[in-house]
Amino acid sequence: MSARVKSDLWVAAQIRLCDRLTVPAVVVRKGDPDSGAILVRVEDAERKVVVWTQVTNLDGERGWMRGTGPMPVSFEEAESYVKRAIERDYDIWIVDIEDRHGRYNLDGARL
Repeated sequence: MSARVKSDLWVAAQIRLCDRLTVPAVVVRKGDPDSGAILVRVEDAERKVVVWTQVTNLDGERGWMRGTGPMPVSFEEAESYVKRAIERDYDIWIVDIEDRHGRYNLDGARL
């Protein structure tokens, strides 16, 4: 079993990565620093949003799943998804990324 990176460290690394890519990114909500779940809300050039949620597959490997479905959605729909996630898990992290040029890529498998 591999060691897991703490949530606060992973989020800080993504903010730094976005900074290096000149992609605006901000932590909207801080969760549990050690093991809080993470949602990444990525807005594209058409102002459509995909919310990625961190998941673990049956083999224990971490990856990402589109929480808002197969197609990008409006900001309002994404915000509704995020609010429901916060109601279920108060220790969740929310990261917003404005990726107008498609430069940001999540690390890990897309499940």
